[in-house]
Amino acid sequence: MIYVHPIERGAPVRGFRTRADRPLGLLGACPAYAPTPLLNKPDLATGSGVGRLWLKDESQRMGLGSFKALGGAFAVTQMISDAAGGADIRAPEARRVAAGMTFITASAGNHGLSVAAGARLFGATSVIVLGADVPESFADRIRAVGGDVLRAGDTYEESVAAAGCRADKEGWLLLADGSWPGYTERPALVMEGYTVIAEECRRSFEGTGEWPTHVVLQAGVGGLAAAVAAHIRDHWSVQPAIVVAEPDRATCLMDSVRAGGLVRATGALSNMGRLDCKDASLLAYESLRADADIFVAVSDREATAAADRLGVSGQGTTPSGAAGFAALPHLDLDATDRCLLILSEGAEAP
Repeated sequence: MIYVHPIERGAPVRGFRTRADRPLGLLGACPAYAPTPLLNKPDLATGSGVGRLWLKDESQRMGLGSFKALGGAFAVTQMISDAAGGADIRAPEARRVAAGMTFITASAGNHGLSVAAGARLFGATSVIVLGADVPESFADRIRAVGGDVLRAGDTYEESVAAAGCRADKEGWLLLADGSWPGYTERPALVMEGYTVIAEECRRSFEGTGEWPTHVVLQAGVGGLAAAVAAHIRDHWSVQPAIVVAEPDRATCLMDSVRAGGLVRATGALSNMGRLDCKDASLLAYESLRADADIFVAVSDREATAAADRLGVSGQGTTPSGAAGFAALPHLDLDATDRCLLILSEGAEAP
């Protein structure tokens, strides 16, 4: 299923910063930060019938294995710095303030890893709420980077509700990666962190002078897709078509943009676990309805086949990480087109 959005370009609704200068500045204090590879994959381009195909490989991002390492870690860092009156995050005052802060979030796995790692690095505490559908292997990875794991609910949406209730009860800091009316400031920080990906790509394309004609972005609640798309629209000198790929069982962004307001998706569970979100982020919806050109629904079978094909090419990932690649056959592309995809996570725990 494909939906071509009839965009009338105007002033988009931006509830988050699209420049990457703040996260790049603060992430400089993190010893694990380094730009991830932008891979030219001629074998995949030929097999997909396009002239050029780049993969932005997030599978080793900051040792956590996914793009989410940028968002949660930056948000934690910025919140600690703000609470310490703008003090350098490495200063004793910031450490003292961080020691009294507890961050809580629901996660399908990767966002929780980022929040937990960021909290531990700067001396704060984290509690990560996981639904029953999140494998215990992800819970173990979160514990390994210093997070406390709380199981609540059968689905991601139920764990989000449980995290909010626990935050209110304990006075902890809720740091969700989704947003809703009345709750946008903290998820805006998470999205700001993701703009680093787009800025790293921009610098590479600026250097070579060769730019993509299409950028395909997978989406769950939409934070990554919206952040990268907004940075592209605001800061890239050459503008591509922007495509958003979602599981066909969780087309919350496509349905919302088509309806002109937030709509809950009602499909069954998808094997794209990190993208299987039934409620779109308000911030992401408001931004993408002005920035995205095309929405594509990808089946579980297509995502699995795409992950297998990427694995053969040497880029191991999951169906979630391959969703953008799985969307390519739905698009009317040819050898004149150049595509940028994001390999959003690796196949195994790093």
